[in-house]
This record gives sequence, C-alpha cells and structure tokens, in this order.
Amino acid sequence: MNLQRIRKKLYTIIYEADTPAGKWFDIGLLLLILISVIIVMLETVQSIHQAYGAYFDIAEWIITILFTIEYLLRVWTIEKSKAYIFSFYGIIDFLSTIPKYLSIFFAGANILMALRALRLLRVFRILKLSPFVGESQNLIKSLKASKAKILVFLTAVLILTIILGTVMYLVEYGKGSGFDNIPKSMYWAIVTLTTVGYGDIAPVTPLGQFIASIIMILGYGILAVPTGIVSAEYSRQKDKKVHHNTQVCPHCHASGHLDDAQFCYECGKPLNEN
Repeated sequence: MNLQRIRKKLYTIIYEADTPAGKWFDIGLLLLILISVIIVMLETVQSIHQAYGAYFDIAEWIITILFTIEYLLRVWTIEKSKAYIFSFYGIIDFLSTIPKYLSIFFAGANILMALRALRLLRVFRILKLSPFVGESQNLIKSLKASKAKILVFLTAVLILTIILGTVMYLVEYGKGSGFDNIPKSMYWAIVTLTTVGYGDIAPVTPLGQFIASIIMILGYGILAVPTGIVSAEYSRQKDKKVHHNTQVCPHCHASGHLDDAQFCYECGKPLNEN
C-alpha cells in the first residue's frame, strides 16, 4: 500500500462519519475529549488536585499528544490543508491542543483546555445527527424570514414597557417599594413581563399589585407571540426539507452535501475520486 492510498484511507476514517471505521474513530475521539474535560474540571477541586494532581498531569500529556497526532493527520490527509486549518473545527482543534504546551511557559494556561468541550460539537457528525443540523439551518432561515415581524413585535413590547413603567412609577413612587424612577420601573416591567420575577422590586399598594397581576398574566401571552411567528415560518421551511450527509470535500473541506451529490457545491470538484 503506497503513501497516497494510506493518506486516502486515513482521510476516510478521520473525516467521514458515514463509514464504520470513521464512526468508531470519532466515538473514540469523543470519549477522549470527555475524559479530558472531566480531568480539567476535577483539577479545580483543591482536595482532588492535591491527591491526584500528578496523575492528572500525566493523563493530560497523553491526551494532548494524541490530540496533536490527530490534528497533524487531519492537516496531512486533506488536499488543501488551509481549508481545514482555518475552518471552524480546525481552529477549535488547534486552540484545544496548544494549552498544555503553553503551560510549560505560562502559568495558568491549563484552564484553556476547557475549550476542548467545544470539540464535542462533532457529535452531530458521529451519531448521524446531520438531519438535526439541517433542522438548525431551517430554524436560522425561519428566524431571518421572521425578523421583520419580530422587530415590530419587540417595538410594541418596548412601547408597552415604557407605558407600564411610567404607570407603576406614578402609582408606587414615594411608597418605599423601589420604584424610584421610570427607568427602574421599566426594568421591573421587563422582569415581570418575561415572568422572571427577581423580587428585588415589588409594588406595595393595592392598585400597584392589581396592575402587576395583569402584567404577569399578560406576560404569558407576550412570550407566545414570537414563538408562533417563528413556528409558522419554520413549518414553511420544512416543506423544502432536503437530506444531507456527513461527507467532507477532500479539496476545499466543505461539508453538508446532499445524499446523492457527486460534486462539491463549493468548489465543484468530485467528492469521490477512484
């Protein structure tokens, strides 16, 4: 088996979650990431760090070396290495690998290893959850299509907040309830409308409490409006639903191709070269 065939085989294993070998590789990688994140969290517990700090350090070096090998293999196996290096996952992989090396020169750099949790985003490829990625894209499209309606709604809520804040200021001012000015009263109105209810400011007069009760009930209805707007648009997007796979273009590193795609939608080159 020549070097080119080895490179192609490794590319299939590392970048393709649709193959059994690729799936097992990524599952093993995820487990390694989870172990690393757990170690980082446990190291912040002083008693555990004092008892097992040396073992954690050894384990972290082993994991870091394995991640380094994986990163270098990703760079080597893809045709255009820059496409991977400057991609989202490429940057995350790099940032989650270097902290241990930086800790040799800079104290406290180990905490940056928590960035490895971001690599868990690969679970969307590994567990064949690409349909959910497609669903998230539909959600983004729905939000963009609904932005005008949502903007009008938020403007109406802002106006309502100003009115309610002013009314509560007039009713509660001077009663020692915390409604000392209109901006503070508006803050209370926002907290109440969103059903958060911190309780740091509360009306004490019967009229103020009555108005507050109405605002609380109104808040439930207000929360449902943007949900309905986005849901209606989302149902339209689902009618245009298409299926994507986890295949990555070996030329430009683009992902999210259609199941029956033979050429990359980004660079136009064939996805499978025999």
